[in-house]
Amino acid sequence: MTPPRILVARNIFPEVVERLSQHFEVESNPEDIIWTPAELAERLKDKDGVLTTGSQRVDAALLAAAPRLRIVANMAVGYNNFDVDAMTAAGVQGTNTPDVLTETTADFGFALLMATARRVTESEHYLRAGKWNRWSYDMFAGSDVHGSTLGILGMGRIGQGIARRGAHGFGMNVIYHNRSRLSPELEAECKARYVGKEELLRTADHLVLVLPYTPESHHAIGAAEIAQMKPTANLINIARGGIVDDAALAQALKDRRIAAAGLDVFEGEPKVHPPLLEVPNVVLTPHIASATVPTRLAMANLAADNLIAFFDGRGPLTPVNQPTPRRG
Repeated sequence: MTPPRILVARNIFPEVVERLSQHFEVESNPEDIIWTPAELAERLKDKDGVLTTGSQRVDAALLAAAPRLRIVANMAVGYNNFDVDAMTAAGVQGTNTPDVLTETTADFGFALLMATARRVTESEHYLRAGKWNRWSYDMFAGSDVHGSTLGILGMGRIGQGIARRGAHGFGMNVIYHNRSRLSPELEAECKARYVGKEELLRTADHLVLVLPYTPESHHAIGAAEIAQMKPTANLINIARGGIVDDAALAQALKDRRIAAAGLDVFEGEPKVHPPLLEVPNVVLTPHIASATVPTRLAMANLAADNLIAFFDGRGPLTPVNQPTPRRG
């Protein structure tokens, strides 16, 4: 019996490709070529499954060009590259990689918060440019993290991880807003208090965004929301590009309507809104919140686990939809 045919859409760990090869006929992408939608569709027309990394859009047009496709395993916890409704209608299973990156991403979110609050990037650029030749009492004076108010918008696993770090490690007063309130037990564990969105914006010294990207959360933080924040506040986005109106944020940073921002995600990434590159009071990183070797390997292996479990009849381990199979 011919094994299922799998496409690995981006270059990933060779040992994971080798593992997949023990179960499937695999076409990989060791050159890490960024295929156009048409090129991806051409490669998928005879494939039963694909391992994606979040940068490949899976929509109705792609699905129509891939009549054999039965599963798309995303090597990411987010799946805003999926048109989930179109996949479900086409009978195509989608999966993601939750949990394995929670603590690593929470670590990075807190690192980005601290770098932003203490003006690490801005001061490093100053030093590297050879401008450090004297001391002054307010030279790169930032804001305290310990004892301050940490606001979290989106209180899933990663948000809870950031809350625990802030409350237990730095004695921060933690407030949060979420679509649904946490259980009293989880709130106690995180030492977090539920508030409305307006109170969150008005009160937080450090506002961290960890909510999923949906049409409803598009530009959840725009000019109106930024205007409600303290002029001394810092904004941290480790969620998804599009949740923040990057143009409005760049203008607010330029006008010093808030103190600073730390951004790991951007609208239209890998392109970055040019004015964000021109303001000094922002820390910019290229979507690396989950970027440790153990975590990225765990993500790749979970994506592979989903493919293997699906085709051996056990069903996907971490599904994001429940299609009625009508393919293959």
